[in-house]
Amino acid sequence: MERVEPVRVLHIITRMILGGAQENTLLSVEGLNRLGQYDVTLATGPETGPEGELLTRARSNTPLFIVPDLCRNIHPLRDLRSLVQLYRMIRAGKYHIVHTHSAKAGVLGRIAAKLAGTPIIVHTLHGLAFHEYQPWWINRLWRIVKKACAGITDHFISVSDVMKDKAIAAGIARPDKFTTIFSGMELDWFLRVDADPLEARRELGIPDDALVVGKIARFFPLKGHEQLLAAAPEVIRRHPEVRFLLVGDGVLYDELRARVRALGILDHFVFPGLVERERIPRMVAAMDILVHTSLREGLARALVQALAMGKPCVAFDLDGAPEVVISGSTGYLVQPGDPASLSDSISSLLSDPEKRRRMGEEGRRLTNPTFRAETMVQRVAEVYQALRILHGRRLARFDARARTRPEIRPELAAPGL
Repeated sequence: MERVEPVRVLHIITRMILGGAQENTLLSVEGLNRLGQYDVTLATGPETGPEGELLTRARSNTPLFIVPDLCRNIHPLRDLRSLVQLYRMIRAGKYHIVHTHSAKAGVLGRIAAKLAGTPIIVHTLHGLAFHEYQPWWINRLWRIVKKACAGITDHFISVSDVMKDKAIAAGIARPDKFTTIFSGMELDWFLRVDADPLEARRELGIPDDALVVGKIARFFPLKGHEQLLAAAPEVIRRHPEVRFLLVGDGVLYDELRARVRALGILDHFVFPGLVERERIPRMVAAMDILVHTSLREGLARALVQALAMGKPCVAFDLDGAPEVVISGSTGYLVQPGDPASLSDSISSLLSDPEKRRRMGEEGRRLTNPTFRAETMVQRVAEVYQALRILHGRRLARFDARARTRPEIRPELAAPGL
């Protein structure tokens, strides 16, 4: 029997910090490799940050390339060098599919893949690079770039229907070029957690009888910590025993802590700092509700994780949040820039234990199995299979040409390794 060679796939992302897009990418690579029919490699830049990193895990179980010049900020010289590095890597690896993630890697990776003759190019939308919180000319530039790259993209995967609809409305590509696949995660960590809430609170110095409002996010612009601080004094007035548990780290950590101190409410806030991924369920266990006030997000993983643990959520009514926070069912949605409504919604949940229990149970039903990593991987594999059928002739021509080129070990062609 003729041996069937696995389909060679390269995933590219700008950096492997601890974040939703990065975890989505790593779980996709790991899961696809376990299926057996795919031989998947991950390429990323070397940047890490105070948010934590996933490079250590990637190095331990995933074929990995570090692209030395691939960085988040725009840098013409380094961007040109990283384009060349990616081109060399893709051409040497003879990949059937190149799948890109994030804005910078999405642009450079797709251009490099096209130049290298990759037969199938896929891009995942974890968020949109153009949004209302940056200057109009930057948005215009990003729209031009995204539309240009759409012409060399065979298919888009979006982590939420809202993100897909926004991209279509912006004229990025036709509706038939998009598929929504919710961002999967290791859901059993949250569905089967056995952490004792009281023990978790005591470790954090939170009184047993306190009501706990949690937020899990990088301390970074647009993550919405300022919006939560604007609502916090009124919540504290109504619930003097409340504690706000802000899990994470980032460039705004010191600034936000100073702001809390200036408001005179520091005793009501707990800052555990950067927490390992494995300890996040323990943090959620200590919470009564989770609040997510990000101003720009595809679909926040923290919302899904909290709902999987039976914790109702309050979130801004934007991007993918309405797909999991069903107002009145799994939590409440409020409009950005409305601290009064935010404090009302938080207080409503804090005042009613039965409502929290009922909404939490509904949240658990909503998340499983839709947000399992296994579900995401299977759906990505289905998109790959459909594209392989659609572009069968293109793949056959590519394989014929690839067989005529000398075999080059990709790791030798990847600079900096």
